[in-house]
Amino acid sequence: MSPLPEAALVLLDGEPRPLVPGTTLAALLEAEGPPATAIATAVNGRFVPRTARAGLLLQPGDVVLRFQAIVGG
Repeated sequence: MSPLPEAALVLLDGEPRPLVPGTTLAALLEAEGPPATAIATAVNGRFVPRTARAGLLLQPGDVVLRFQAIVGG
């Protein structure tokens, strides 16, 4: 009997989440909340602008971070 394949996962803020093929960063954020307009995001250590989230397909093993954007100086 061959072993079952491991589920495809991404890490969202350090917590594993299942990854359905074709999932974009925008779709993951919408499913998880908080409202995507209230946060900034990074995937694998690289900032992802809000305008690029819908076009970024997530891959198994990706590390997604949500954080509060800080403005000012």
